[in-house]
Amino acid sequence: MPRRLMLLLFLAGCALPAADARSAAATPPPPPGVCVAAGAWSDGTGQPAAADALLRRAAAAPVVLLGETHDNPEHHRWQLHTLAGIHAINPGIAVGLEMFPRSSQAALDRWTAGLSTEEEFLRDSRWAEVWGFGADMYLPIFHFARMHRLPLVALNVDRALVSRTGREGWAAIPESEREGVGNPAAPPAAYLDRLAEVMAQHGDRAGDRDSPAFARFVEAQSVWDRAMAERIAETRRATGRTVVALMGSGHIENRHGVPHQLDDLGITGSLVLLPWDATRGCVGLDGRVADAVFGVAPPEQTAAEPPRPRLGVVLEPAEGGVRIGTVQGDSVAAAAGLATGDLVVTAAGTPVRAPADLVAIVRRQAPGTWLPITVRRDRTSTELVAKFPAE
Repeated sequence: MPRRLMLLLFLAGCALPAADARSAAATPPPPPGVCVAAGAWSDGTGQPAAADALLRRAAAAPVVLLGETHDNPEHHRWQLHTLAGIHAINPGIAVGLEMFPRSSQAALDRWTAGLSTEEEFLRDSRWAEVWGFGADMYLPIFHFARMHRLPLVALNVDRALVSRTGREGWAAIPESEREGVGNPAAPPAAYLDRLAEVMAQHGDRAGDRDSPAFARFVEAQSVWDRAMAERIAETRRATGRTVVALMGSGHIENRHGVPHQLDDLGITGSLVLLPWDATRGCVGLDGRVADAVFGVAPPEQTAAEPPRPRLGVVLEPAEGGVRIGTVQGDSVAAAAGLATGDLVVTAAGTPVRAPADLVAIVRRQAPGTWLPITVRRDRTSTELVAKFPAE
């Protein structure tokens, strides 16, 4: 076996093929209360899975979808190692990225060709504008692609299109203003159930399936999923490469979003892989959530580093501010009254245009301080106060 292949298999945490029958059995059981052991693969029911067999399966798939929570550095480290393991078996891959709209593709092409510096790449791709999460979490992945001259594919559309769909509906947008996105396939019933739960947290009648607001929300989410699926399908058909796509877990869990749209486009057999946080427990491991999950421990906190203030939310880029994707229970955000779907417009009187803006403001908060936040909810501005604990 070539030394390069052996090295990459080691870096990716893979056993050699001869260990297939032993690797799952050798995985130590997770601690009490933890369903997926940190550093180990499990199938969608939480049963141990052999890493080497799983990565060979991924390397042969037309599409591999790697989920993430955007602000979790451990998820991005897992993505890099999984990407390296797949590449060691199948060097003919392309890397799809939710982080970039199609308008950033030229900047991605220059980067992978070695024609731009890191600073030029982030500037030309409009990273702070189109995504805004810490680039340091993603740069190792971008450098891996550049080192191996792997195509990076911008999967997204400008967020204004998704936001406009949520306001006006897909039918109201002229075809010439749809960025080439086709009509999405009707979402499965289980996806509608999940989206209804999300919108119900938004308050009032937003979660009512018969409300126009819910219909537009479903359309916006479906257009978003469809846009990324179309770019993946185009890349697969044009290059024949396995497309390894990185995106928020909500787009791929239970095969409802992007995988469903890929099936409708004739790209079947995609593989869904998710990072599984120890704090997530067993809820959701029903055999449908993903083809496999990887146990991820919480980010390590060094003794010299004081705990950073946290709102307890997942943030999403949005037109006119930052969207609250999810709110963690028993968090500062939950206590302040922040809800899924809220658009954060200002914090501490400072405009919030990207997730990084809000993250920076929160990190500046001292223990025991109060942070005023302005959100737009149901087209109405609401003033909230996030109260950080004294210690």
